[in-house]
Amino acid sequence: MGQFGNQPDFITEVKSLTVSDTINSTTFLNGSAIYVGNSTTGTDIKVIMVGVTAAGGGIPTATDAITIKGVQAGSKLPFIVDYVLATGTTATELIMGK
Repeated sequence: MGQFGNQPDFITEVKSLTVSDTINSTTFLNGSAIYVGNSTTGTDIKVIMVGVTAAGGGIPTATDAITIKGVQAGSKLPFIVDYVLATGTTATELIMGK
């Protein structure tokens, strides 16, 4: 982390992540890094990046998501996200860190 003035250079909170297609305050990750515990070749993760809003403002929708393809087991995604969607995500054993 460390690239934002209000975040430390290390992760101080971790928890297992349950992916969901629901986009609301209960699934909001508030700018978290994602660690991929298990995947196979060609595994994908569909995310909404930190700070993305819907066209015209407000809560983003699934159309605002991007898919990261070919994620390997044991890797930490090199960006910060607010949501991980179930549809389009094939990786398992995901952990979020802040």
